[in-house]
Amino acid sequence: MDIIFLQELKVKTLIGIYPWERNIAQTIQLDLEVAMPTSQACQTDNFEDALDYAFIVQRINETLSQKHFSLLEALAEHIAQIILKEFKSPWVKVSVAKLSAIRGVKKLGVCIERRLEGSSA
Repeated sequence: MDIIFLQELKVKTLIGIYPWERNIAQTIQLDLEVAMPTSQACQTDNFEDALDYAFIVQRINETLSQKHFSLLEALAEHIAQIILKEFKSPWVKVSVAKLSAIRGVKKLGVCIERRLEGSSA
Protein backbone atom coordinates (compact mmCIF):
# COMPACT_ATOMS: atom_id res chain seq x y z
CA MET A 1 0.00 0.00 0.00
CA ASP A 2 1.31 3.44 -0.96
CA ILE A 3 0.66 6.16 1.59
CA ILE A 4 0.93 9.93 1.41
CA PHE A 5 1.18 11.92 4.61
CA LEU A 6 0.51 15.45 5.78
CA GLN A 7 2.02 16.43 9.11
CA GLU A 8 1.37 19.30 11.46
CA LEU A 9 -1.38 20.94 9.42
CA LYS A 10 -2.65 23.73 11.66
CA VAL A 11 -6.23 24.93 11.22
CA LYS A 12 -8.41 27.34 13.18
CA THR A 13 -11.87 25.94 13.89
CA LEU A 14 -14.71 25.96 16.38
CA ILE A 15 -14.26 22.86 18.52
CA GLY A 16 -15.44 22.01 21.99
CA ILE A 17 -18.29 21.64 24.44
CA TYR A 18 -17.93 24.82 26.47
CA PRO A 19 -19.93 27.94 25.50
CA TRP A 20 -16.78 30.00 24.86
CA GLU A 21 -15.54 27.29 22.46
CA ARG A 22 -18.60 27.89 20.26
CA ASN A 23 -17.52 31.49 19.71
CA ILE A 24 -13.72 31.48 19.67
CA ALA A 25 -11.84 29.50 17.03
CA GLN A 26 -9.02 27.34 18.35
CA THR A 27 -5.97 26.11 16.50
CA ILE A 28 -5.87 22.36 16.05
CA GLN A 29 -3.15 20.24 14.53
CA LEU A 30 -3.89 17.49 12.02
CA ASP A 31 -1.66 14.64 10.91
CA LEU A 32 -2.91 12.43 8.10
CA GLU A 33 -1.77 9.23 6.47
CA VAL A 34 -3.75 8.49 3.33
CA ALA A 35 -3.53 5.29 1.31
CA MET A 36 -3.45 5.98 -2.40
CA PRO A 37 -6.24 4.34 -4.42
CA THR A 38 -3.62 2.89 -6.79
CA SER A 39 0.16 2.89 -7.13
CA GLN A 40 -0.15 4.15 -10.73
CA ALA A 41 1.56 7.48 -9.98
CA CYS A 42 4.72 5.61 -8.98
CA GLN A 43 4.98 4.12 -12.45
CA THR A 44 3.69 6.99 -14.59
CA ASP A 45 5.11 10.03 -12.75
CA ASN A 46 1.86 11.70 -13.88
CA PHE A 47 0.04 14.16 -11.62
CA GLU A 48 -3.37 12.89 -12.80
CA ASP A 49 -2.57 9.49 -11.28
CA ALA A 50 -1.73 10.96 -7.85
CA LEU A 51 -3.72 12.38 -4.96
CA ASP A 52 -3.64 16.17 -4.91
CA TYR A 53 -2.18 17.13 -1.51
CA ALA A 54 -3.23 20.75 -1.92
CA PHE A 55 -6.83 19.79 -2.67
CA ILE A 56 -6.95 17.56 0.43
CA VAL A 57 -5.79 20.51 2.55
CA GLN A 58 -8.31 22.80 0.83
CA ARG A 59 -11.20 20.40 1.57
CA ILE A 60 -10.17 20.11 5.22
CA ASN A 61 -9.95 23.90 5.55
CA GLU A 62 -13.37 24.34 3.89
CA THR A 63 -15.01 21.80 6.17
CA LEU A 64 -13.50 23.14 9.36
CA SER A 65 -14.44 26.72 8.50
CA GLN A 66 -18.11 25.75 8.00
CA LYS A 67 -18.83 23.22 10.75
CA HIS A 68 -18.60 23.19 14.56
CA PHE A 69 -17.71 19.96 16.30
CA SER A 70 -18.12 19.27 20.00
CA LEU A 71 -15.60 16.43 20.09
CA LEU A 72 -12.25 15.81 18.45
CA GLU A 73 -13.48 12.26 17.79
CA ALA A 74 -16.35 13.53 15.61
CA LEU A 75 -14.06 15.96 13.79
CA ALA A 76 -11.56 13.17 13.04
CA GLU A 77 -14.35 10.89 11.80
CA HIS A 78 -15.70 13.60 9.50
CA ILE A 79 -12.29 14.18 7.95
CA ALA A 80 -11.70 10.43 7.59
CA GLN A 81 -14.99 10.04 5.71
CA ILE A 82 -14.10 12.90 3.34
CA ILE A 83 -10.78 11.23 2.53
CA LEU A 84 -12.36 7.80 2.02
CA LYS A 85 -15.36 8.93 -0.03
CA GLU A 86 -14.18 11.97 -1.98
CA PHE A 87 -10.59 10.90 -2.59
CA LYS A 88 -11.35 7.16 -2.92
CA SER A 89 -8.66 6.23 -0.45
CA PRO A 90 -8.96 2.62 0.80
CA TRP A 91 -7.49 3.55 4.23
CA VAL A 92 -6.81 6.66 6.26
CA LYS A 93 -5.30 7.51 9.64
CA VAL A 94 -6.32 10.86 11.11
CA SER A 95 -4.74 12.40 14.21
CA VAL A 96 -6.32 15.56 15.61
CA ALA A 97 -4.90 17.52 18.54
CA LYS A 98 -5.83 20.62 20.48
CA LEU A 99 -2.78 22.69 21.28
CA SER A 100 -2.22 23.87 24.88
CA ALA A 101 -5.84 23.08 25.81
CA ILE A 102 -4.87 21.98 29.32
CA ARG A 103 -2.21 23.68 31.39
CA GLY A 104 1.03 21.72 31.22
CA VAL A 105 -0.07 19.64 28.21
CA LYS A 106 1.43 20.61 24.85
CA LYS A 107 -1.09 18.62 22.76
CA LEU A 108 -4.05 16.39 23.47
CA GLY A 109 -6.05 14.54 20.91
CA VAL A 110 -7.30 11.46 19.18
CA CYS A 111 -6.04 9.19 16.42
CA ILE A 112 -8.39 7.05 14.31
CA GLU A 113 -7.96 4.65 11.40
CA ARG A 114 -10.73 3.90 8.93
CA ARG A 115 -11.08 1.70 5.87
CA LEU A 116 -13.30 2.13 2.86
CA GLU A 117 -16.10 -0.43 3.11
CA GLY A 118 -15.20 -3.51 1.16
CA SER A 119 -11.52 -2.56 1.03
CA SER A 120 -8.87 -5.04 2.07
CA ALA A 121 -6.30 -2.28 2.62
